[in-house]
Order: sequence, then C-alpha cells, then structure tokens
Amino acid sequence: MVTKSKKIEPATYEAALQELEQLLVQIESGALPLDQLLTGYQRGAELLAFCRSRLEAVQTQIQVLDANLSQPLGE
Repeated sequence: MVTKSKKIEPATYEAALQELEQLLVQIESGALPLDQLLTGYQRGAELLAFCRSRLEAVQTQIQVLDANLSQPLGE
C-alpha cells in the first residue's frame, strides 16, 4: 500500500529501481484511492530522478575511464 511520499533517498540505484517497480504495480492495479495514487506518482517521480542522476554519474565515470584508456601508454 502506498503511504505518504518518503523524502528518504534510496541507498542504491537497485533499491530505487525495486521500489519504483513495486510502486508501478500498485499504481497500475487501479485499486488505489486518488490521494494515494497522487502520492505514489510523486514518489515515483522522485525515484525516477534519483535513478537518472545515478545513471548520469556512472556514464560520466565511464567516459573518463574510456578517455584514460584511449591514451597511449607512458603519457
């Protein structure tokens, strides 16, 4: 059951993704009252923003690693 929107940031990307998936199941069930549906949607938006932020950070790290690996040895 959806409760008030948690302002707690998930511990990991995987935890956020799991919570988001569970939330989607609840929302898509169509059994939630309107106020809980709105709260769930808001939490989902928070989780999505968290996941996007984590993915962007990892993408940046990969680009840095790729740039370092593409340099000739000894530089």
